[in-house]
Amino acid sequence: MGVELGVLGEVVARVDGRAVDLGPARQRCVLAALVVDAGRVVPADQLVARVWGADTPRRGRATLQSHISRLRRALAGADGLEIVLRSGGYALVVDRCERVVDLHRFRDLRARARGAGDARVVELLTEAVALRRGDPLTGLTGDWAEAEREELRQELLAADHDLVDARLHVGHGEELVAELSARAARFPLDERTAGQYLLALHRGGRTADALRHYRTLRERLVEELGTDPGPQLRELHQRILAADTALSPVVKAAEQEVVPRQLPAAPAHFTGREDELAALTATLDEAGPDRTMVISAIGGAGGIGKTWLAVHWAHQRLGRFPDGQLFVDLHGFSPADAPMSPAVAVRGFLDALGAEPGRIPLDPHAQAALFRSLVARRRMLVVLDNAATAEQVLPLLPGGSSCTVLVTSRTTLTGVVTRHSAHHLALGTMDDDQARALLVRRLGPDRVAAEPDAVTELIGFCGGLPLALGIIAARAHTHPGVPLAEFAADLRELGMAALEDPATGLPTVLSWSYRALTTEQRAVFGLLGIAPGLDIGPPAVAALTGLPPARAGRVLRDLRDASLLDRAANGRYSMHDLIRRYATDVAGELTEDERETALLRVVGFYLHTAHAADLLLDSQREPLDLDPLAAGCVPQPPPDFAAAMTWFDTEHHNLLAAQQAAVARDWHRPVWQLAWTLGIYQLRSGHRRDRLAVWLAGLAAAEQLGDPGTVVLAHRQLGNAYTELGMHDEAVGHLNRALALVERLDDPAAQAHTHRMLAWAWGLRDDDERALEHSNRALELYRVVGNPTWEAHMLNSASWYIARLGDHDQARDHCHTALKLYRLHHDPDGEAATWDTLAHIDHHSGLHAEAVGHYRRSLALLRDLGAVFQVAGTLERSAQPLVALGRLDEARAVWTEALELYRDQGRDDEAARVQRELDRL
Repeated sequence: MGVELGVLGEVVARVDGRAVDLGPARQRCVLAALVVDAGRVVPADQLVARVWGADTPRRGRATLQSHISRLRRALAGADGLEIVLRSGGYALVVDRCERVVDLHRFRDLRARARGAGDARVVELLTEAVALRRGDPLTGLTGDWAEAEREELRQELLAADHDLVDARLHVGHGEELVAELSARAARFPLDERTAGQYLLALHRGGRTADALRHYRTLRERLVEELGTDPGPQLRELHQRILAADTALSPVVKAAEQEVVPRQLPAAPAHFTGREDELAALTATLDEAGPDRTMVISAIGGAGGIGKTWLAVHWAHQRLGRFPDGQLFVDLHGFSPADAPMSPAVAVRGFLDALGAEPGRIPLDPHAQAALFRSLVARRRMLVVLDNAATAEQVLPLLPGGSSCTVLVTSRTTLTGVVTRHSAHHLALGTMDDDQARALLVRRLGPDRVAAEPDAVTELIGFCGGLPLALGIIAARAHTHPGVPLAEFAADLRELGMAALEDPATGLPTVLSWSYRALTTEQRAVFGLLGIAPGLDIGPPAVAALTGLPPARAGRVLRDLRDASLLDRAANGRYSMHDLIRRYATDVAGELTEDERETALLRVVGFYLHTAHAADLLLDSQREPLDLDPLAAGCVPQPPPDFAAAMTWFDTEHHNLLAAQQAAVARDWHRPVWQLAWTLGIYQLRSGHRRDRLAVWLAGLAAAEQLGDPGTVVLAHRQLGNAYTELGMHDEAVGHLNRALALVERLDDPAAQAHTHRMLAWAWGLRDDDERALEHSNRALELYRVVGNPTWEAHMLNSASWYIARLGDHDQARDHCHTALKLYRLHHDPDGEAATWDTLAHIDHHSGLHAEAVGHYRRSLALLRDLGAVFQVAGTLERSAQPLVALGRLDEARAVWTEALELYRDQGRDDEAARVQRELDRL
């Protein structure tokens, strides 16, 4: 029977909606003392102290056991709840604690709100504060109850504050005035409440009242505490005085939780498979509303129609998945690529779900955990198409019970069936009636009925494979005046083996369809079979083929009409893996020179476009000296920063494949140059392991080229990639190799870059003296080069290590000089980093209030840049001066946010460090 326990008001228990008599106040206190630590053992002596305190009866333990016995009887009908004796204490064991206990549900909702979009934050916090039914632990007395009640009051008040902040963030104002007026009267010196009240009054058109309230608050603070309002409230006051338009109502539209819609288009001419569709629906229905996770492993040979069935069924049931649909082709049997790594698929899902790149952890297991967190409690469909093995599938399964999963594979995936009770659906070939129905739907009943013998022969050639039937139907549809008997005769000439074996039938049909192509269409078809990557866009096709874009587009449409290509909703093209294998084979009809020239063109297209996009991501980057493009190859530089990020998101896998194609052909310059152009994107989007892989290839290519400068660059970038992954020995090894090489060259900029990266690597190991040596050497060299932005970088870097070594005055001077340079040259990244350093210096100099202001400036800049990875560290450091000032609630809030970010990013050591600070606080 369902059970609910509540402590956010009177201590209550309900079983199936019926209130349970919990007995006298002491007995209810026993339950409350267990509820607040649900799932953990509370020692018996501690329970006695919580319930009776100084009034503990002579036989306290015996009395406690009596109360627990009566509570067990009162709650005997509650499923999933038990009070157990363990290791000298008692524990309340509750299934799905966050659903059963109001306090734990309240805390769960608050935790989920921290990582949600604005609109979702309001929804979650509204639900959280609604759980309060009065004063916590109403009716209980004693020291423990009073202390716990006060702690819960503070948690509830913090949630009220968070909810108001969230509502203000999405543009609310006037409707909050009454609530905040009462709260301001109750907490007249609370600056957070005052700031919220000021903003609500201002947005409600009552600016004069807002300014009057500020003056009143300031006078009371001076009179009662001898202090002025804090910098945040003073800043808000100044912005209201200045009529800052950013404070106007509805500054920002409410963010919506991302609802991915990744399903491919429904098959236009799907027919038959009624039994299989019914089986899928029945499996979903049988799961029931409380366990909707279904893994239907649809198995069958290539070309049998697994994907068509899954996608068609999914489109029929979209209403069952209101929170979105995820789709990935795992390329389990692709002739051109290895099966997709589960980590790559998870990363694609995280992007589709709107996860901020800076919050995505590095570790693949942590990324999978984040994926499971994002889809928990969401009614979604996840389609895992073309899986090779169970091991490829298992990391992609949601952890909750709300999602439906469809898996297609040519194998049975026994591991998924046995370990997750998946429902296996074997898919066979179409029978003659179903095949005939497909042709009727595509060609019309009259044309099919007019030539029954030819239709029977065509169906026989296809062996019941929908892919082959679709190709035949497409060709017949595009030639309405040609009798079907003529198509059958063409196929008959190619061999009768197709009538008996579907495995030979499809190549026969493909060869027949291929023969019908023009010479130009055949060449494009073959080149698409060897193109790097899993899909391709029209501009890259134009580069690959050397055709003008309009002509290349026409050929793509012709191949699509012949069912030899698939076109996605975003305009990109791909091939079924069986068709691609055939295309790769027929590419042998082209000369080696034709194939090499085509690949050189498309690799050049990817390189030049990526280079242009890379320069948009960081205008300080030095452009590369690229080889000229081949004739007929035109890059497509994105117009702005956002378009550049989108282009990289779309083409990242193809860029990796292009680099591998260049590696295979010993095209060494494109190999290292592709690695370089991917650098900024991979850093900002969290593809750190891919960055290591591309630079391993980049270093090998640079060494083959024999150019010392390129080898230095590759060692330096590889060292940087290792540093980002925390692999110190490997990082320093490559950076020292780079330094040894560059010192033989007359290139002070390259020497400075290498010293800068060595400073960072040693700084992460807390070797401040060695880090400072490298920082000072880089600073000297940057001044020789005459680059003020690089000089500012190293002034800030050096100031950090100088401060850690105790010279705060010199460190502060370095920071102020760096800030001037950054502002002069419009570098917000550097400015944010320097405010962080200056805050650290002032805090350790005893200037705690100034440090708080500096940290806030840094955080504002970092948040504007979307640099969530750096925000976490700055938040952690910014709590320290708050603690020194005695502003413990603010420090707790700051550390809590840092803790959540560290956990989201898989930074376990940092998270543990912050948790220790919170425990001490």
